[in-house]
Amino acid sequence: MNKKDLLIRFLLGGTAVTLSYLITVVSPWKILAGIFAAFPAVMLTAVIMVGIGAGTMKATNVVKGSVYGMMGGLVCVTAVLFILETTNNWPLSISAGLISWLGSSIAISILKEKTLKKAIQHP
Repeated sequence: MNKKDLLIRFLLGGTAVTLSYLITVVSPWKILAGIFAAFPAVMLTAVIMVGIGAGTMKATNVVKGSVYGMMGGLVCVTAVLFILETTNNWPLSISAGLISWLGSSIAISILKEKTLKKAIQHP
């Protein structure tokens, strides 16, 4: 990754986060803050940058990996909500959420690969 790529990622990601925040500030519906908190700005920026730099096939791989990360996101949100409601400790809930996101995302990708290998071996 070169400095130009890093700058573009920063600008795109920062712009998306800023716009999401501004929408939540001006909107009368407070639930939008949570909805826009899940905006996939990082994934979209990664797909754009990889697509520009390496082509569609590599961008497709980023999108496939994003599926696992977003499924892990559901596990993360569930963990954060549960721990926050039971302990009232937001730093603990965020830490546990991030750990559960990474662990579940990796576990889901491993399960998918094993399932795919079995399907190929035993048609």
